[in-house]
Amino acid sequence: MSVGRMKRSNWFYFRTVIFYAFLLFLYGPIAVMGVLSFQGETGGLTFPMRGASVHWFADVFNPSYIGDFRWPWGRSVILALIIMFLTMTISFLAGLAFRKGFRGNTFFFYLVVASLIAPSILISLGIGRMFTSLEMQSAWWSGALGAHLTWTLPFGVLIMLAIFSRFDPRTEEAARDLGATTWQTLKSVIIPITLPGLVGVALFGFTLSYDEYARTSQVSGEYNTLPLELVSVTGTASTPALYAIGTMTTIFSLLVIGISFLSLFIIQKRRSGASIGIKES
Repeated sequence: MSVGRMKRSNWFYFRTVIFYAFLLFLYGPIAVMGVLSFQGETGGLTFPMRGASVHWFADVFNPSYIGDFRWPWGRSVILALIIMFLTMTISFLAGLAFRKGFRGNTFFFYLVVASLIAPSILISLGIGRMFTSLEMQSAWWSGALGAHLTWTLPFGVLIMLAIFSRFDPRTEEAARDLGATTWQTLKSVIIPITLPGLVGVALFGFTLSYDEYARTSQVSGEYNTLPLELVSVTGTASTPALYAIGTMTTIFSLLVIGISFLSLFIIQKRRSGASIGIKES
């Protein structure tokens, strides 16, 4: 074997080791959490395991110790769904606006992106202080809603700008030449073409809001979302129910992602079928 080939082989093995080490670093904690969530009734938060059971999964739905995660989880899901809808709608409208151009669009773009640079805790604190100065009580459905939008909207707008940058305006012009109104063009041409990107924006909005802690910490009000509840319970007393809720939320997130990809697959399938039908006719 030549020296050059040996060096390439060594470099290949080195990259392979680095790649698998990265995967272990990324997914190792999730795997450990999943295993420890099946601790026995007398088990703790660390190894070795004391038996195996689904006791702590049942404890999540019928808590017998400290920490009731049912209502915080419901609030997180509701808030994430609202954020998902608002992020998708506002990002789509912003994409249309930037595509046509308007006065001050450059300033508005940097203003949107600036919220990604600002520390999350300061944004949460600022929104909380604003509610206090207005003599209003911030809550998970009001102050936290605004705080989460400062996190999800920049990603949504950036994604839609990338999608509309590849949008062929001749498609829209062809629809208008065929007599389509502005609303018909939007409904039957622009939205279907950009729909995969909208699904991606919705997925971003949901997942980013669902597990957000820092931007919610100062504005949640009396009732906690799931990340806040998990942190508050960890600071007092903990049981493997924490791992159980972590495993369940991970599975829930994977289901949301899977449903999103399945939706995209069905959309592409229908488009392919429609295209074949048009060609045959």
